[in-house]
Amino acid sequence: MKRFVLSAFVFAAALWGDPVTYTIDPAHTSADFSVKHMMVSTVRGSFTKTTGTIVYDAANLANSSVEATIDATSISTRVEARDNHLKSPDFFDVAKFPTITFKSKQWYKEGGALKVKGDLTMHGVTKEVVLAVDGPSPEINAGRVTKIGATATLQVNRKDFGLLWNRAIEAGGVTVSDEVTITIDIEANKK
Repeated sequence: MKRFVLSAFVFAAALWGDPVTYTIDPAHTSADFSVKHMMVSTVRGSFTKTTGTIVYDAANLANSSVEATIDATSISTRVEARDNHLKSPDFFDVAKFPTITFKSKQWYKEGGALKVKGDLTMHGVTKEVVLAVDGPSPEINAGRVTKIGATATLQVNRKDFGLLWNRAIEAGGVTVSDEVTITIDIEANKK
């Protein structure tokens, strides 16, 4: 009975208490993207190194925030030549712009779904974007660490961030579409 009362208290505190700070777990977080190639297939890739901090207040979303940094040099599409091209000045120019960052400005609910508005900086260009968030999950106790998870998605036009390279294809269309879908699967540990 004591354990049930304590568990109920901890759950209630998480729901109605002070904001809770979490650290993004790079080993269990992925930042993935997909883009149309030659207008016939979808190429998928990942940035394998993501770090950051989340402050979450379930009772008052205005007190919530997230700051995340993606290592642009960690891009992987499983094809080394393509990865090297994406790292070059034609695309991410990782020698000049080694990171992609997101800093939230507003958390809110829209139609019952969580949205996070903030500044996305990529290739030296900052634009305001809105993430559609599935989550956060309920906290789970994983032994020594308490964890939460969430998935955030958005679509961006890569040209808005100065990623302009393209080539017309003979049959019509272009090599790379402008629209890019980004999905970030986050696992975070309570500080």
